[in-house]
Amino acid sequence: MSAPRLLVLLSAMNILHSLVAVAADSLPEPKALPEVPGVPAVLTAFDGSEVRTREQWLQARAPELRRLFTHYEYGMQPPRPARVQGRLLHRDPAAFGGRATLREVEVSMENPSARVKLLLVTPNGASGPVPCFLGMNFKGNHTLVDDPGVALAQVPPGGKEGVRGSEAQAWSIERVVSRGYAVASFYNSEVVPDHAGLAPERLRELAGKGADPEALGTVAAWAWSLSRMVDFLEADAAVDAKRIAVVGHSRNGKTALLAAAMDERIAMVIPSQAGCGGTAPCRVPAELLGPVGGRPVAETVAVINRSFPHWFCGNFKAFGEAPQRLPFDQHALIALCAPRPVLVSNATEDRWANPAGQFAMVLAAEPVYRLLCGEGCDVRAMPEEGRLVASRLGYFIRPGKHSMDAVDWAAWLDYADRWLKASGGR
Repeated sequence: MSAPRLLVLLSAMNILHSLVAVAADSLPEPKALPEVPGVPAVLTAFDGSEVRTREQWLQARAPELRRLFTHYEYGMQPPRPARVQGRLLHRDPAAFGGRATLREVEVSMENPSARVKLLLVTPNGASGPVPCFLGMNFKGNHTLVDDPGVALAQVPPGGKEGVRGSEAQAWSIERVVSRGYAVASFYNSEVVPDHAGLAPERLRELAGKGADPEALGTVAAWAWSLSRMVDFLEADAAVDAKRIAVVGHSRNGKTALLAAAMDERIAMVIPSQAGCGGTAPCRVPAELLGPVGGRPVAETVAVINRSFPHWFCGNFKAFGEAPQRLPFDQHALIALCAPRPVLVSNATEDRWANPAGQFAMVLAAEPVYRLLCGEGCDVRAMPEEGRLVASRLGYFIRPGKHSMDAVDWAAWLDYADRWLKASGGR
């Protein structure tokens, strides 16, 4: 890769950071927000006015929602770095039996400073730049492929080191490449450790001096890092940067959806079993809350904030016992991706991720899609397991548990063939 392509001079676009720069003191304290027991209407603005046109959505309501999500749930993202550049660490031009070129690149950011090792696998013999699946992994790049040239990840204290090649089936890279797509992935803890005790210090380093620790969240920082990888991929000749699909499982799925909602360069997003704070509602129905004093059946705001206090910002903790005070729900985050394709993916045995609630969020986001592009979800009831609903607002549920596997990728690739191969997802 040539030096000009390794050095990415960043453009002016920085949707989220410009929004959080607006003073937050005009927004009410969480306890002062009115209760909205049902799903808040996505086309009703914070002041109660109705959004009726595409221009009102793009110029007023969408920026307002991004600001609300930033202030009350995810927290601010770090500032856009002065530059992003890459340094090649490893290259195998004959990976997967000669069908692909595998590279590991150290992507470094300056001001704020961060270094991430990006695994990038591109198909050989392509006639031009190819669409790309981009996502974070949980245990390091070395677990995605059995290649001794890929560096072992540095695991945070208390973490378990992943075995080389142990996540190969979960990522199905050989299959993805054979279908004409690139795969780009990096270890989430290289950006911010997924550790409640270590994350706050790293978040403050990324946000800069004077940042309010309560205004920071790990999921938002991870989403920021996905955008930084898009910065890098824009300069890679093998990848079509206008056809990048962000994919993520579980907490990485929460992150993938947030990244797509905040960065309009991302052409498509596939959040897998993302649960509460991702694609499932924060307003969990009573039948899923379980017995009084017992464990809920589905993930809730209260459980997330107790178990993973570093994922979201300080304000989100105020909604643990009162999610009905949130001025939005997760359907609004899906709607912020409009008109780009969103495929919400689930498994039947993963009740904790609330698959039915996620389908309800898909339908609740539909008014925005109808307003912007006249399309939405092709079905009104949850589909049977194994059936891919491949509409612009899509849904898929397979048999099985909380995991990412080859069955998922088979459906995701079919979805990508429809939305990325020809149109770039637009």
